[in-house]
Amino acid sequence: MPLLGSHKRKDFPIFARRQGAPFVYLDSGATSLKPKRVLDAMNEYHESYSANVSRGVYEMAEQATNAYEDARATTSHFIGGKPEEVVFVRNATEAMNLLVTSFGGLILREGDGVLLSEMEHHANLIPWQQLSKQKKCILHFLPFNIESGELEWDEEMFSSFLKERKIKIISLIHSSNVLGTINPIKEIAERAHDAGVYMIVDAAQSITHMPIDVKDIGADFLVFSGHKLFGPTGIGVLWGRYELLDRMQPYQSGGEMIQDVNLKTSTFADPPHRFEAGTPHIAGAIGLGEATRYMQDIGMSAIRAHEKELLAYAWEKLSHIKGIHLFGPNDIEKRSGVISFVINGIHPHDVGSFVAQDGIMIRVGDHCAKPLHKKLGITASSRVSVSIYNDHDDIDALFLSLEKMVKAFGL
Repeated sequence: MPLLGSHKRKDFPIFARRQGAPFVYLDSGATSLKPKRVLDAMNEYHESYSANVSRGVYEMAEQATNAYEDARATTSHFIGGKPEEVVFVRNATEAMNLLVTSFGGLILREGDGVLLSEMEHHANLIPWQQLSKQKKCILHFLPFNIESGELEWDEEMFSSFLKERKIKIISLIHSSNVLGTINPIKEIAERAHDAGVYMIVDAAQSITHMPIDVKDIGADFLVFSGHKLFGPTGIGVLWGRYELLDRMQPYQSGGEMIQDVNLKTSTFADPPHRFEAGTPHIAGAIGLGEATRYMQDIGMSAIRAHEKELLAYAWEKLSHIKGIHLFGPNDIEKRSGVISFVINGIHPHDVGSFVAQDGIMIRVGDHCAKPLHKKLGITASSRVSVSIYNDHDDIDALFLSLEKMVKAFGL
């Protein structure tokens, strides 16, 4: 297995830039750090062939177009799809809004149901709320168990439930960005398809932590952001089965997404280009393609094994902090990437501020999952999220800082 943890830090220039000062980055769930090869790929585009794509016939423009489309092919291969099924967008949030508008608007009628869960990120909740007002469709929610952090659903009764509630679309987070729970997407998708229901998967938190094959998990659509998997900000992916993309109308319109234009009518290009109006984030797509190659070179199974070991170590260490409550599954096989917690008598914002003085970076707040926090009976939590450049020393540093904080607060 490739050496990960501190051995991987040489790939990330930010560690060299911050030598001499404490630098414990445990916030990769918010955004990952960027390896040099990703930065180099983007800089090469800007410095060597910075032309627009799908427009010019001169050599530099063709080089840019080839690099952009190669990034699409690489990204599609990373998730087991086809290049023509990958739409480049700004982030998972835009991908979800595109789906809700163009696919949800096409499929849903008054009284139809959409099934979400109580652990959704706002990006997979608020757009559906908006559409439900317009279409008068009904939102339903799979509950999660507060103690285990797992979804509560009866597999045997699920098909009947889908039919009774007139569910047409299921849209679920693959891995909770708060609880860390890996949801049983494949099993749910199998039941959904048996009932003629479409399956949308929010993979923003899972894409960087485990192997994902869109066909194997039974997704009809899958969305994720590039910046969480060592790519740049401002680029994301909507993957969809081609026959479904081909039924959808554009989310935005303008240049380069058309087949023909007259003064009063227009026809649109085939997917994916009909969903990419205007000049795209070319450097971002190239960076994302390089990021997926970087992860494939390491091996997704190796990444998953490293993070499982690190999560198990973190869970054991943090559980010894006085007054701490850890959320989500304690079975590491059911957990991905993050551990969220609260400490009795100390606000999460105070936790984040205290450990930051020791050079430790974690996230605090509601993590864009307010309904989940309300169900837990809290307004905010502290979140540790690990990646390939973290090791036991990072967890030990966090543990010692939290121990010092608890004593400082007199608990």
